[in-house]
Amino acid sequence: MSDTEPVILRPRRIRLVCWVSAAVLLVVFGLVATSLTGGTGNGYGTFQRGDQLAMIGLGVFGALGILLFTRPRVEADARGVRVRNVIGSHELPWEVVRGVRFDRGAPWASLELHDDDLLPMVALQAADKELAVEGVRALRRLHQAHLASLAAR
Repeated sequence: MSDTEPVILRPRRIRLVCWVSAAVLLVVFGLVATSLTGGTGNGYGTFQRGDQLAMIGLGVFGALGILLFTRPRVEADARGVRVRNVIGSHELPWEVVRGVRFDRGAPWASLELHDDDLLPMVALQAADKELAVEGVRALRRLHQAHLASLAAR
């Protein structure tokens, strides 16, 4: 991999867990919806078709909420880095980045900025082990290439 080749990183393990969990949630809410028939117990109410549809709708909304955790992504090239987390996105030029950190025990990597801020990169998770380490190394190579080009000017 060259120093200026674009890098696209996404978490692997959490995406698998989220897709499986969303499917299981849909199945469970579908089964609950089909079991909602007859009376409500000792009361006078009965379950209607709308109650079943509402349960399926809740399952769909729950599954979509789980799938939000598949959203994280990091894209980087010679110009800068774009970080998309569960909520929110950031596009930064390399000039504002001081370094790429992946501290021991941290759940994910982060960008250390020149204003002493840390920007988490949820796409590079410790659970992905070697994939995350290679991603951090690739980002560091791009950052070093940018610093070298600045020094050459």
